[in-house]
Amino acid sequence: MSFWVILKIAFRALNRNKIRSVLTMLGVIIGVAAVIAMVSLGAGAQRQVQEEIAAMGTNTLQVWSGSMRSFGTRGGMGSMNTLTAEDFQAIQMECPTVKLVSPSASTMAQVVFGNQNWSSRIEGYNEQLPDLRNWKIVKGSFFDATQVKAAARVAVLGQTVANELFGGSDPIGQTIRVKNLSFQVIGVLDKKGYNAFGRDQDDVIMTPYTTVQKKFQGGVLYVQSGVVGAVSARATYAAQEQITELLRQRHKLAPGQDNDFMVRNLSEVAETADATNRIMAGLLASIAAVSLLVGGIGIMNIMLVAVSERTREIGIRMAIGARPSHVRVQFLSESIVLCTMGGILGLALGVGAAIGISEAMEWPTLVSANAVFISIAFSAAIGIFFGYYPAHKAAALDPIEALRYE
Repeated sequence: MSFWVILKIAFRALNRNKIRSVLTMLGVIIGVAAVIAMVSLGAGAQRQVQEEIAAMGTNTLQVWSGSMRSFGTRGGMGSMNTLTAEDFQAIQMECPTVKLVSPSASTMAQVVFGNQNWSSRIEGYNEQLPDLRNWKIVKGSFFDATQVKAAARVAVLGQTVANELFGGSDPIGQTIRVKNLSFQVIGVLDKKGYNAFGRDQDDVIMTPYTTVQKKFQGGVLYVQSGVVGAVSARATYAAQEQITELLRQRHKLAPGQDNDFMVRNLSEVAETADATNRIMAGLLASIAAVSLLVGGIGIMNIMLVAVSERTREIGIRMAIGARPSHVRVQFLSESIVLCTMGGILGLALGVGAAIGISEAMEWPTLVSANAVFISIAFSAAIGIFFGYYPAHKAAALDPIEALRYE
């Protein structure tokens, strides 16, 4: 019997009981849809984390002041003024695995241009920041080393600030007021969007860190934190060790004494986030797969009922020459058709659900080709697994007893 004839007979048999066939497929449809939707949400979250880490620099480390234990308590990030610009200069000069560095200082301020005003973060860095953060300049330019050294009152705007203050007009060369000090706009940053914590990365004004220190922080010599770029992503772990050893020497910390700084390796953060997302995606997919198994059990039950209802039909087929293998293949094909059709409908429903959740709740989703292929293949495999026993039972019937069956 040819493949197409088997399929034709399978569809004809299933078409006799349309309602029952649809209800039988429902378990598989819901199972596949749930798997596709859950895996898509997990993959979307994982991609978002990877993009955010990449936006910060895949070979980037952050160095924060603080975290020294004092009288039995630990202060945490930024609780102590222990880092200076000279520390970061030493890191760049003396750590072989370090390529770029930038001290950092920040504050919040009300920014005014004409009759427009906006409250934003003022972040100070040096001229190496665009390379450290992979952040492009779409208009104008970034400040240079001379402007950093002179603590020049120049500003590079994030997209949000540029839109709020200038709308559609060109901000380059315009003068804005920050805490009653005038700043010349020299550049506009490329759009970054929101991070995983809901913070708008484009709501920022960048100036030289020396300007923030002298104009907004009373001329302090310390910096709150800094960004360090290793020569490669693999070198970040070696760079972390070298930075820690160098800063301990510079801060004259005795053996056994806690660090008065913290070094955060973003590669570690990325790996941890990826591992967490993979576990969550696997857990969600496993929970959703339970409904597929329930659907498979339903298919086995319906196929056993079909064998009982069609016992005389099976007896007649065997009496006119059908072999047990023909009967087995026929019932197995019906089970596979049910599951495969359910898988295809579930795929469409799952993709639609993923898109709907993404648009309604603004969650990132990613429908991967692997998830689609695995879901369809798994639904067909369930059809084979749960359909084999009813098919085998049908093939094992005695033709004479089957003909006598009422």
